[in-house]
Amino acid sequence: MATSILSPQTLPELAPLDVDARNANGISWAAVLAGAAGAAALSLILVILGFGLGLSSISPWANTGASAGTIGTSTILWLTFTQLAASGLGGYLAGRLRARWTHVHADEVYFRDTAHGFLAWAIASLATAAFLSTAVTAALGGSIRAGAAVAQTTVQATATSAISRNSSAGSDAVGYYVDSLFRSEAPVVTQLDPATRVEVAKVLANDIRQGELPNDDKRYIGQLVARQTSLSQADAEKRVADTYTRVTNLISAAETHAREAADKTRKATAYAALWMFVALLAGAFLASLMALFGGRLRDKLQ
Repeated sequence: MATSILSPQTLPELAPLDVDARNANGISWAAVLAGAAGAAALSLILVILGFGLGLSSISPWANTGASAGTIGTSTILWLTFTQLAASGLGGYLAGRLRARWTHVHADEVYFRDTAHGFLAWAIASLATAAFLSTAVTAALGGSIRAGAAVAQTTVQATATSAISRNSSAGSDAVGYYVDSLFRSEAPVVTQLDPATRVEVAKVLANDIRQGELPNDDKRYIGQLVARQTSLSQADAEKRVADTYTRVTNLISAAETHAREAADKTRKATAYAALWMFVALLAGAFLASLMALFGGRLRDKLQ
């Protein structure tokens, strides 16, 4: 009688499947989350410590305390150390606490350990960024926006708030220039009318906003100056033109200073962002390496 091709005698003998039901999932999420929690906690503690050490080195007194360059360099170094220490701890915990994989090739074990460390680093980084979102936003974006706003509004803020207000001679530098128009070496018979001072301030403010001193305004203010100081019309107009030039130079210098400060802030922020990128990249590598080390040690000891 012919033997059926489906009979057990004709089937080849198959080796038993080398699979452990406990190892069906290649990721031990409990170990990953534990490593991420440890890394995030250590990172938070070290960042707070760094803030404390940084603030303690700043002094409100002149020529005391650390310089801005020293503080910036130390901050970058401290953040790099924080990232490496926290990532190393998180990766080691993720590798050491994961379940043991039996009947798995050694290369696959190395890959899984590396993935555990990387995932622990990623979750810890996201958690730390979420907790410190306000500080990160202020450090990376707020300083640039503030510097740009200062640079753009310097002219208007200086001209409108310092000139057009009815300010006294000692209250601000521009008010000093307005009052200097009416100085006279001769005895003053009548005091300057406050309304005249306000009018001159408004005219100068408008001329500064326009960027030029029209001849009509110069002639009109010159008449007021000549009447108050006994100067000739030509000398009074020259004083008006000189005062306008000094005020515009003052505002231009303030604007230049603000733009330089904004540019320095932009460069410092870009420099810090590059270093943070390098530190995060190094942290990811160290977390994966420490997870591999922790996993090897865990398999060796069991």
